Parts: sequence; structure tokens; C-alpha cells
Amino acid sequence: MTRIISGFAGSRELKVAREGTRPTSDMVREAIFSGLDSRDVCEGARVLDLYAGSGALGLEALSRGASSVVLVEKGIQAGKLLRINAEMVRTVGNLTPAAIGVSVIAVSSYLASLSVRGSSSSGFDLVFVDPPYDMPEEEVATALTALVPALNDEAIVILERSTRSPAPALPAGLKLDRKKKHGETTIWWLENVIADVI
Repeated sequence: MTRIISGFAGSRELKVAREGTRPTSDMVREAIFSGLDSRDVCEGARVLDLYAGSGALGLEALSRGASSVVLVEKGIQAGKLLRINAEMVRTVGNLTPAAIGVSVIAVSSYLASLSVRGSSSSGFDLVFVDPPYDMPEEEVATALTALVPALNDEAIVILERSTRSPAPALPAGLKLDRKKKHGETTIWWLENVIADVI
């Protein structure tokens, strides 16, 4: 069972597609959000959840105080359940429809469609990137590169990969803060960095 761990929607169960998704385990999510809570990242943050699956990561952030979340998932069946999960959390939290966006579209297409990038008023403060473990590293690197212009200054990107995957190739604008292994999963904590002005 996949559920929201804490916040206003704590313990609420999320619907998960039977195929095509790999929900982040409660243990890994607890570790991620313990780290985010220690930095007070979620409160008021604009969140983006790429390869969202059930939306467990993005909706958890919303439950813990994020101001808004956009959930991106290309799977049709997963997308239907994602909309149900989003509406459940929105209703429980008595949030406006604008607080949660769901895009049933490929991540590459979503990132390409962003019309305003890098603006502090419209960028993202926290991004979860949880692609399928068998996704080629080149595709992951391409997604990270396309993501950078949509990040606010000092944004945090949480990348989830298999422990067997190599270190991600980071584009200009992202640096590794730390990494942490949790069983078969490695969490890469990445930070948006402002290029030095010469």
C-alpha cells in the first residue's frame, strides 16, 4: 500500500497503477522528507514531480506545506489514477484547483513546453526526478539539462536511481550535494547553482 506519510493528508492511501510504475517505498520517502524537513524546504515551495507515477513524492510535499505541485506522468492508466490521487489530496486539504497540476505527457515534452524559465516568480524550488530504473543514462541527462532553466535559484533536485546505475552526468547549473543509498535505491541530492559572473 502506498500512502501519504505526514501532513494534512497523512495516512491517506494513494491509488497505484498495476503496471508501468515503481512507487518510492515509504522508507525511502521518509528518508527524503526527513532531509527536506531539516532544511525547511517544503513550506511554501513550488514543486515539480517528474515521472510521477502515483504522485506520492509531489503530493507528500504538498501535504507537508508546499504551495503548489505539478505532477508529470506519461502513462495513460497511471495518469488517470494520478488525477484521482491529486483530487483526493486537494479535497482533504481544501486547496484551490491551482494548487495541483497534472500533465499526462512525456517529461521531455512537458519540459519543452515551459514558456517561462528561470524566473524566480515562476520556477520550481523542489523537483523530484524518479525515472524508470532501466531508462538510459543519456535520457536522464537530457531531462536534467532541460530542467535547469525551470529552476529557481538554490532549488533542490532529488534524483532517484538504482544503486546499480552510474553517477548521473550533471549539466551546468546543477551540482551534487550528497548521495544516500537505501537498499536498491540511491538518492542523489542535487542543487541549482548560480554561475559565477566574471
